[in-house]
Amino acid sequence: MADRLTQLQDAVNSLADQFCNAIGVLQQCAPPASFSNIQTAINRDQPANPTEEYAQLFAALIARTAKDVDVLIDSLPSEESTAALQAASLRQLEEENHDAAARLEEVVYRGDMLLEKIQSALADIAQSQLRTRNGPPHQPSPAES
Repeated sequence: MADRLTQLQDAVNSLADQFCNAIGVLQQCAPPASFSNIQTAINRDQPANPTEEYAQLFAALIARTAKDVDVLIDSLPSEESTAALQAASLRQLEEENHDAAARLEEVVYRGDMLLEKIQSALADIAQSQLRTRNGPPHQPSPAES
């Protein structure tokens, strides 16, 4: 996962994209201006103006991304954060990481044991099916002896 600064940069880039797209769509959908009552063929062929829907959509996107930017900025370390506090935080994260690694190793070990039991049971089932298909071993009759 990306660090907070990378996430913040991505959010700011997304916000810039949304502003550019909003301006582009609004320019595309803007009603044509009249210049001395001269109408061009392009202006007459313009579709209906859905700018209200676009305005609401882009307003919502921009507001949500701006909120994300604020949250990311608030999550950055403050100026009061000293090297000692950061080192302590890193030690705590390292301890949590070691604990999670130990739990993962235990789960993997139990999974391996379970896998061995399942493979053994499958081998027993396969052997039983082979014996059943082949039938019981041929017993010579007293006349054959």
